[in-house]
Amino acid sequence: MAYPRISRRRLSLATGLALLAAGTGARAQAPTPEAGTYRFSPVNQYGINLTAAYWNPIIAYVSEKSGVKLQLKIGRTSADTTAYVLAQEVEFIFSNHMFSPEREKLGWKVFGRRLTPPLHAQIVVLQDSPITDLAQLQGKDMAFPGPEALVAYKFPAAHLASRKIEAKLLFGGNMDAAFAQLVSGKVAAVGTNSQLAEGYARREGKKLRVLWASPPLYDLALMSAANVPDKVQKAVAQAFLGMHQDPRGRDILQKASEQVGLSAEAYFTPSDGSEYGAYRDFYRTAPPTLR
Repeated sequence: MAYPRISRRRLSLATGLALLAAGTGARAQAPTPEAGTYRFSPVNQYGINLTAAYWNPIIAYVSEKSGVKLQLKIGRTSADTTAYVLAQEVEFIFSNHMFSPEREKLGWKVFGRRLTPPLHAQIVVLQDSPITDLAQLQGKDMAFPGPEALVAYKFPAAHLASRKIEAKLLFGGNMDAAFAQLVSGKVAAVGTNSQLAEGYARREGKKLRVLWASPPLYDLALMSAANVPDKVQKAVAQAFLGMHQDPRGRDILQKASEQVGLSAEAYFTPSDGSEYGAYRDFYRTAPPTLR
């Protein structure tokens, strides 16, 4: 399966809380944050503006409530954002990209997860597509958010490989960009997760047909780096996990969720990481190129 070169374009984001790496070559050197500031990097599940619209009010609330200044740090793509994590340029993340055996050695600690209905890795087409079976994707172009997307790319790609279906895999940089390629007719199908597919369909008024879905999985995890002081980690965790119990926090969560097509009940709940066994199992059985 060939992995095409992803085109890069300069983007800017007018927000006081988001820090975005820009440039057309290698990742730009991010400025060092001021003392007492901790960087938070959520996986790019949506376009940059929508990602910021969801996270900025949440991060502002958590910063105020915890007394710990958090700064949103996102890259152009989900792969760029995960590169920040692997380079130890951030202290808090919302991700499911850290459950491989090699990455678990880095010491990231799960302290919460977003409480949503179970999500599934999926391969979808538009409702009116003539494609009704996975076998029809042989030789066709498919779009995915990016090579780091565990549920939306690696799970579907592993399933295609198990079926010996060789499609041409293209990366959009985030889920919304991948769906844009589907709607424009540039690709025949999309690898996604059910939560993002349902949110996109709801926001854009599109109807999708599911060709394949994985067993249920848990939503992404809130995690802290090994070098975060216990006092800081506990304050941030308490602010995230208690947000839905505070009327103002609950209102912020509900409004943020509306932005991305999540239900009003999507809030953060405690986790010790044990719920992510299915993610860890994937790395034990997936093709080497997807681990």
